[in-house]
Amino acid sequence: MTLQHAQAPVRRRRGTSRIGGLFVTPYMLFVLVVFAVPLIYTVWISFHRFYFTAPGADVDSPWVGLANYRAVLTDPVVGRAFLNILTFLVINVPLTVGLSLVLASALNAKLPFRSFFRAAYYLPYVTASVTLVVVWQSLFGADGLVNNLLGSHAPDPSWLVNSHLAMPMIAFFVTWKQLGFFVMLYLAALQNVGKDLYEAASVDGAGRVRQFFSITVPGVRPATTLVAIYAIITGANLFSEPYLLTGGGGPDHASASPVLIMYQKGIEQGHPDFAAALGVVLVAFVLMVSLIARKLTERGN
Repeated sequence: MTLQHAQAPVRRRRGTSRIGGLFVTPYMLFVLVVFAVPLIYTVWISFHRFYFTAPGADVDSPWVGLANYRAVLTDPVVGRAFLNILTFLVINVPLTVGLSLVLASALNAKLPFRSFFRAAYYLPYVTASVTLVVVWQSLFGADGLVNNLLGSHAPDPSWLVNSHLAMPMIAFFVTWKQLGFFVMLYLAALQNVGKDLYEAASVDGAGRVRQFFSITVPGVRPATTLVAIYAIITGANLFSEPYLLTGGGGPDHASASPVLIMYQKGIEQGHPDFAAALGVVLVAFVLMVSLIARKLTERGN
């Protein structure tokens, strides 16, 4: 083979790489503008005494080092918010992974009205949160349907104003709201699990439960990693649910989240430097928890 023939595939690969880079460039610019630049600016703010000012106003932003981070790490409200998020994740992530996988497996079978059930599970995900909050409050409010059914067995204080129950109720709400999205992810992953594996297992005498744990669960493990990490990121960025369901993190910050504290401190109270430092700490927290979840879900690969 001549040198010219040997170099032809190399030129073709370079041409393909340039075309691929051309298609990727708009997304890379989007990531740079929307994510990277704000993150870098947030880190810069977190090391300075920063104030929101009117357009054109020139106000000094002196360097304060780690002062904002010390304020964040010693604030008891922030500590309570992170404990709330841990409570949320402990409830929400296993429920999300387990329920969405079981439902996806059921909806992947040939069932009557299968398309209707798929749409029904997906509907809450595309419905506005405000609308769903009204439904949830009508169910679990002090005079809601659930309390009326329970009568004297209803919790006092009620579900959403109870310091022990408020965060678990938010976790159940978010699980219910987002379940349809994760069911769709698992349905897509199940299409790559060979039907012949189930047939062979059936011939060997394996029942539905054994097939589920021996074939389905290992077959969709990459999707499980994606679902777990996405649920962690979503839970760590919780804002609208505690803001709407519990009146801004009540009672006594029992349902406050770090993002809600960022809003209250940065926007309502005018301390964007504190909010920026809290945001950086939250990013580090999400990365750490996501790495742990990845290790756990990918174990056995």
